[in-house]
Amino acid sequence: MSAPSPQGQQSGLVIVDKPAGWTSHDVVGRMRRLAETKKVGHAGTLDPMATGVLVLGINRATRLLGYLTHADKEYLATIRLGQSTVTDDAEGEVTSTASAAHIGEAAVQAVLPAYTGDIQQVPSSVSAIKVDGVRSYAKVRAGGEVELKARPVTISAFDLASVRAEGDFVDVDVRVVCSSGTYIRALARDIGNDLGVGGHLTMLRRTRVGGFPLRLARTLEELETELHVIGLDDVARASFDSYDLQEREANDVRFGRALTGIDLGAPRAVALFDPSGEFLALYEQRGGVAKPVAVFV
Repeated sequence: MSAPSPQGQQSGLVIVDKPAGWTSHDVVGRMRRLAETKKVGHAGTLDPMATGVLVLGINRATRLLGYLTHADKEYLATIRLGQSTVTDDAEGEVTSTASAAHIGEAAVQAVLPAYTGDIQQVPSSVSAIKVDGVRSYAKVRAGGEVELKARPVTISAFDLASVRAEGDFVDVDVRVVCSSGTYIRALARDIGNDLGVGGHLTMLRRTRVGGFPLRLARTLEELETELHVIGLDDVARASFDSYDLQEREANDVRFGRALTGIDLGAPRAVALFDPSGEFLALYEQRGGVAKPVAVFV
């Protein structure tokens, strides 16, 4: 029986339950120390205020992160009605206040259908989107004004959990399942504006990224005690359609050769496995030929 690989040689995903107050870059830095490797990246940022699922890749798994960033995501959030901020969340300066005491559950429920399905969303101005080569948040924080264009996003679920009066404000707890690139802060802003009182986000917890739910996540304190890495084989099975190869085909894939006479059954990247179950590569079907996207052996 072979000895386990040193931490710096492990490849796979680490699912972190990000604490509030940490940037995603902070978490990456901590993981570089814990995993004893500089090759660490993440599959989509979380704002410092937010908590929950942050998917990190280490070593060879960093090459998968570009595909995982497109996975759908699930959030629990609290929207405060009656107050707007420059960042559309609780970390920004308050820009306006209005009483929301008259708004009840029925009024909130009535506006949610407009934010369900395929919609056009204007991202928060304090975001990482580049405008003329400069991050939007940098322009805003320097005192400039930014007008971002609306972008298509998909909200596949927008569930109302509760509506709670907080003095003149109203706090709305929701569950959102959405496509990559959706700004939950922008949803809070727009719903508050639709109701005529303004709104911002006071709590955000990401509970799932693609096939990786919160139950798989570990806190940084837990990871200090034991580094839990999901191996490449399991990551590929959970994240992509899969195709099991015959040994002859597996040998071709190890050399990155195109495959003829097979149908991967999907127009997107498919994970290919050898007869022993080892993940070898991502391939795409192009007509009658399957061609490599990325080979991992």
